[in-house]
Amino acid sequence: MFKYIKNDLPASIVVFFVALPLCLGIALASGAPLFSGLIAGIIGGIVVGSLSGSQIGVSGPAAGLAAIVLTAIGTLGGYQNFLVAVVLGGIIQIVFGLLKAGVIAYYFPSSVIKGMLTGIGIIIILKQIPHFFGYDADPEGDWAFFQVDGENTFSEILNTVNFISPGATLIAIVALAILILWDKVLSKKSKIFQLVQGPLVAVVVGIVYFTATQDNPSWAISKAHLVSVPVPDSLESFLGFFSFPNFSAISNGEVWVTAFTIALVASLETLLCVEATDKLDPHKRITPTNRELLAQGIGNSLAGLIGGLPVTQVIVRSSANIQSGGRTKASAIIHGFFLLASVILIPKLLNMIPLSVLAAILFVVGYKLAKPSLFKTMYESGWKQFVPFVVTVVGIVLTDLLVGIGLGLGVGIVVILIKSYQNSHFLHIEDKSNGVHKIKMTLAEEVTFINKGAILKELDRLPENSYLELDVRKTRYLDNDIVEILEDFSSKAKTRNIDIKLVSERGVVENPPSYIEFFNLRPKKSA
Repeated sequence: MFKYIKNDLPASIVVFFVALPLCLGIALASGAPLFSGLIAGIIGGIVVGSLSGSQIGVSGPAAGLAAIVLTAIGTLGGYQNFLVAVVLGGIIQIVFGLLKAGVIAYYFPSSVIKGMLTGIGIIIILKQIPHFFGYDADPEGDWAFFQVDGENTFSEILNTVNFISPGATLIAIVALAILILWDKVLSKKSKIFQLVQGPLVAVVVGIVYFTATQDNPSWAISKAHLVSVPVPDSLESFLGFFSFPNFSAISNGEVWVTAFTIALVASLETLLCVEATDKLDPHKRITPTNRELLAQGIGNSLAGLIGGLPVTQVIVRSSANIQSGGRTKASAIIHGFFLLASVILIPKLLNMIPLSVLAAILFVVGYKLAKPSLFKTMYESGWKQFVPFVVTVVGIVLTDLLVGIGLGLGVGIVVILIKSYQNSHFLHIEDKSNGVHKIKMTLAEEVTFINKGAILKELDRLPENSYLELDVRKTRYLDNDIVEILEDFSSKAKTRNIDIKLVSERGVVENPPSYIEFFNLRPKKSA
């Protein structure tokens, strides 16, 4: 696991800086204690990272669950009761893994997965614009279009104009310049610039700037625009940050409903992320999805036991890991240890990091996920790829992750139905001599009820005095609905003087008396 530590260690630092504000922000957006987000990040890194079969996926608290958590805490009567649902949700995920439910991941079209990555990239950029300029009314990690602060993604950006912080904006611009310079120029000059990542330098510069300008009334950065990690006064106060489930609430039906909701949503988000990260992985490794569900289930059960938010594999952290050169699961695990060590040893130093600097880091992550060239590539792939892709992107940006995925998947299914409708058969006019139209219709390999309309329309178009050769030799599945259409057409064919030759692997039959009987024939068993 530590074979590529020279790649994984720098990547883990970048993931740490990306994960830190998101852990805190998602906890804030969820109405949960701030430390619960850090617990989830630590467990997602160390526990889930160790158990998972994913080499580059990173787990932690998920923005997609924030609304569910916020509602459930109020409905269940407190955070301790909610933690019972988290524990149970983890157990349900373990059951999903044992039942091999991870196969669901393979049923999402590539165009939808690419749309998901692009949509998340655009959301990251849009959501970080206010933070980049020092307007932090909406917490980090609130990815939904309608935000917890009452605004939406675009109104928040418009409001930013009235609340620009000069100091936060200046250091964000400097940080972004460092990141671009590091990525485009310095990393290609020397190995030292590959080992020491640009985001680390940007964060250090941000801390130095905050320290140097504290007394400057114009360019100082206020505490409202800094990372806000809970700072314990003693070991006792640190232990007080942990919460424990109230298992007396286990008989509450609402707790079980919440548990199933967490298990379903967390599993689906994880499987989507697994599919997406496997596509981003430059080494094209495949993550065992059932093992991933088991790892997530164990992680969630443990998180619930010690006061953490529910965890999933998360595309923002995972893509940051890949973009930073992470090679193995060591980067995810080490980032978890960094979270643990930092909140114990250097929480005051963490609280000197400007949020605008972290916004600059996320800008780069978002851009690499949503490069404009990808839109051109998808367009050139044809409308069957482009339409589900665009619908997914727009759906995610204007609603949330799961709704956007659902819309894209729905459009993808409609595209499949349309193509299936069109590809039910192949028609070839062979001869028109002697006033007889000789027509050959070859049915596809699988013909279902979806193809009824196309085949019925084609049969009704046949002119009188035609000779139809119906070839079903390549057909492996013929729906009963299609057989009934042929049965009904046989009587029409007689009145229109249409002769039919049925060609199948069983032989050739002229004007079959009954298609239903013909297709129900079975070879006799030998005595």
